[in-house]
Amino acid sequence: MDPCERCRKPANVCVCDRCERVPCGVTVLVLQHPQEEDRVLGTVPLLEAVVGAERRVGLSWANLAAARGGPTEGRWAVVWPQQLPEGAPVPEAGQVLHLDRAGKPTDEKLEGIVLLDGSWSQGKALWWRNAWLLKLDRVVLAPKEPSIYGRLRREPRPTWVSTLEAAADTLEALGEPEETRGALRRAMRTMVQRARDAG
Repeated sequence: MDPCERCRKPANVCVCDRCERVPCGVTVLVLQHPQEEDRVLGTVPLLEAVVGAERRVGLSWANLAAARGGPTEGRWAVVWPQQLPEGAPVPEAGQVLHLDRAGKPTDEKLEGIVLLDGSWSQGKALWWRNAWLLKLDRVVLAPKEPSIYGRLRREPRPTWVSTLEAAADTLEALGEPEETRGALRRAMRTMVQRARDAG
């Protein structure tokens, strides 16, 4: 069975027919580890289709501008599970804690967010190979609900979710309409259901 030319997923799990493009005021940049090869259950193609996410596959880039392929303006943050600074408030479910470069809470408007896509070990490799990420603000997310993957693809911890789910919750917490989160999650639920139906 030939893969979909657009998302490269097998035809029986392709959800391009269910991906509704929605406007998004925050740019989403996904740095994907080259060994992240889950074409069936990977969520980055859905992010590209729904909110126009930018995907870059590789291990390291000199800086944010190099990763994006051109000059970048505005304030950016990396979404990354991490230990909170001492004394920092713990975000409630569905909320984010936006920290500036000094690790202090801030409510400054973000131009874009960076997400790392791959297994936990692959994500750590991307983190350590791109020191410029430390110069960005950071977003600590408390997901609203467990991952849609369920038993199809287990996350290292119950509170960890897919790249798409992290982006969806973060965007809503940063002020994007709830419909943005809804459109992303609907596409993922459809993909997971089709994968289950395909056996």
